[in-house]
Amino acid sequence: MYHLTALVTLLAILFFFFTCMNVSRSRTKTGIKVPAMSGHPDFERAFRIQMNTLEWMPIFLPSLWLFAIYISDAIAAGIGAVWIIGRIVYFVGYSQAAAKRGPGFAIQGTAAIALWAGALGAVVLRLVS
Repeated sequence: MYHLTALVTLLAILFFFFTCMNVSRSRTKTGIKVPAMSGHPDFERAFRIQMNTLEWMPIFLPSLWLFAIYISDAIAAGIGAVWIIGRIVYFVGYSQAAAKRGPGFAIQGTAAIALWAGALGAVVLRLVS
């Protein structure tokens, strides 16, 4: 069973939902009306946080699950938790200033690449053996 990976998946989805709600809150706070996508730096940063998270979800989630299936549920969940922590650090930094998004991006990017590379290695190893 993959209970830990399932939990991390649900937490990642919860974090994405939080970023969606943050964009809505930011629209209200800054007066940016739908469908406008720009006009106030605070809103634009909130929107980019949400979109960047969405952009990484199709990289992160399949890699997370393939890693869990081919290597380990617990290790996948641990690396997945690091990805979520990286997204939170990214959120906090980018909310303050665009220049502060780097550390969180590096954390989540490293975690995602570790999951992807681990899954790829495990799949290739199974194919050749």
